[in-house]
Amino acid sequence: MEKTQASEMQKGEVKEQLKASSDGSICGFDSLHRLLKENLKPQHFQEVSRLLIGLNCGRGLDAISLPESVTAVSVEHGFDLQAFSFHADKELLREPRVVRVGLIQNSIALPTTAPFLDQKMAIFKKLKPIIDAAGASGVNILCLQEAWMMPFAFCTREKRWCEFAEPVDGESTQFLQSFALKYNMVIISPILERDINHGKVLWNTAVVIGNHGNIIGKHRKNHIPRVGDFNESTYYMEGNTGHPVFETAYGKIAINICYGRHHPLNWLAFGLNGAEIVFNPSATVGELSEPMWPIEARNAAIANSYFVASINRVGTETFPNPFTSGDGKPAHADFGHFYGSSHFSAPDASCTPSLSRNRDGLIIADMDLNLCRQLKDKWGFRMTARYDLYADTLARYLKPDFEPQVISDPLLHKKY
Repeated sequence: MEKTQASEMQKGEVKEQLKASSDGSICGFDSLHRLLKENLKPQHFQEVSRLLIGLNCGRGLDAISLPESVTAVSVEHGFDLQAFSFHADKELLREPRVVRVGLIQNSIALPTTAPFLDQKMAIFKKLKPIIDAAGASGVNILCLQEAWMMPFAFCTREKRWCEFAEPVDGESTQFLQSFALKYNMVIISPILERDINHGKVLWNTAVVIGNHGNIIGKHRKNHIPRVGDFNESTYYMEGNTGHPVFETAYGKIAINICYGRHHPLNWLAFGLNGAEIVFNPSATVGELSEPMWPIEARNAAIANSYFVASINRVGTETFPNPFTSGDGKPAHADFGHFYGSSHFSAPDASCTPSLSRNRDGLIIADMDLNLCRQLKDKWGFRMTARYDLYADTLARYLKPDFEPQVISDPLLHKKY
């Protein structure tokens, strides 16, 4: 009897795993937060949440009530909608600096076999009600996911996908400029850029659109992955724009595109340049990076005393021709599941629950930017950092005759 029960339990576990792999859920739930909330006693869930997502100014995050019309739109179009508020301590000499920030995650709208223009226009159509929902919610700064205007086809190494590339002022920017103007909203638009003035080469670029519909500037992805199916250097190379911080009507923002989140010095450089919010528009899959996803952004927020906004696309994108990536795996036609899970992290180590792993979504957060300086004062990371030592080590490391600073035990190789 015990063997039979054990066998049935194993079968059940296999079924749950198969379900998770097919629909992107976790045992039938679309996020870890919802799985825990449904299966733990309220007091246990409260304590687990304290450990997993932290406390903001000594308490749990407050949920924000959004207009009923926005909630109705999310139900009609089937996208996940969540909203929270990060507080800062009250100060005597500064007023609160509260900014409302929104992130959109989405799957593609048509199969990758559809005509390219149809695919792009279908994504525009799909995002319109979500962007409108952000605007109707009073979002000041909105960020979309990496290469939002196309399937993430860089696994294929096929050059026909280059047709999706467009200039900084191309149709995707023009599409978003009207929303920026309508809602007085800054919009970050990560695209595949065609550099018209420099040989028409491609870049992975984030365009920053101002709240008056103007183009403030752009930033190009600093770090290009060469891991697994992420064959992106077939299309574009490392960016050449440094670590710019864009001063907007709502605060100083920066964009650390996707793979740059694995490089601590990349996060640091945006902080040194004065960023208050760093956006991380991404396209990453569960098998490769999911255990790292909630850690890296949160650590960056803590170490650099700024807010981090993490965005990831959703769904499984299947391409017409199977491909391999030199990793010994059989030829396959998809990256794997893009697990969404977009969220915010604060400099005090608190973070929001994540959006769904398998649905489009809009997550909104009110941020009191005063919290950035308050945490700098509390922890003194800038004051106690040893940039002189780091700079010296890096300068020596870049020289061909660099020798690591290793002190060996003199008895280590002595023969007795």
